Amino acid sequence: MDHSLDTLPPLDTLRAFDAAAKTGSFSAAAEKLNLTHGAVSRQIARLEDWFGLKLFERRARGVAQTIEGNRLHLRTSEAFALIASNSDRWVEPRGTAVVRLATIPSISGLWLMPRMARLESGDPKIRIVLDVDNRQIDLADEGIDLSIRCGRGRIPERIAMQLFEEHMFPIASPQLAQEVGAGNAARLLKYPLIHDSDASGWRAWFGEQGVDYRPRPQDRRFEDYNLVLDAAAYGLGIALARPPLAEGQVAAGRVVAVDRRTALNPVCYWLDRPAGKPRAAAIELARRIAISANVPDDRLQSFLDAER
Repeated sequence: MDHSLDTLPPLDTLRAFDAAAKTGSFSAAAEKLNLTHGAVSRQIARLEDWFGLKLFERRARGVAQTIEGNRLHLRTSEAFALIASNSDRWVEPRGTAVVRLATIPSISGLWLMPRMARLESGDPKIRIVLDVDNRQIDLADEGIDLSIRCGRGRIPERIAMQLFEEHMFPIASPQLAQEVGAGNAARLLKYPLIHDSDASGWRAWFGEQGVDYRPRPQDRRFEDYNLVLDAAAYGLGIALARPPLAEGQVAAGRVVAVDRRTALNPVCYWLDRPAGKPRAAAIELARRIAISANVPDDRLQSFLDAER
């Protein structure tokens, strides 16, 4: 494989390689890194593909480094030791009680954080490590146990369970809401409307009221729902409340309803996991998330039992 001089192999593949080289086993490396055996195996395969070299000989019991693998391990050991001795970086916690949970900024800030202490406490105690990103990632390759996302359906290579839906209604700052007043839905079109990644929510809400809506130049778009709520609170226009993400802001009076009529959001929230048997701590966290989202027991059990 051809690489430019300023390109390095992915760091996660080097971590997996270093752990496997030290332990002589993909299974032991997986336990050390709090990953699955399959995730370590895929990381090693990616690294071998990157270098175009075979780094391990697979044996009946464990693995052994090839000559090229041994040379690489000498260099990675030196590099990791150098980084460790010259860094005050945060060290990610590891162990059987640690669960890596991927999600997007709005869900992590507006839904997870108010529930985080409750989700981690109890018997057994759990430590949640958040992986916050807007990208759609391969959960198995990234060593992610669970993922909460907003979307329109299932994603291939993931096992998914619907968490909750949203019944949206328009909100604005208290001052702007007073100016908007009561009346028909079309009165909202006199003001800038605020939406996030697309305008499907507003189309759905206006559609329920018999009004055809299409985005206009005066409307405002923000990629993250946290910013949508901030923009509404600062009087930049009218947004849609998306319970339960917006419940804290509404309860605090930072934004108020300008119309009590609701519409179902075309997208909903999902809990995803990679295929295969989840770890015990991931199962427990999935149960606690399901309870917080009022998911029926049979739906949760199907999610935990599914293989594909």
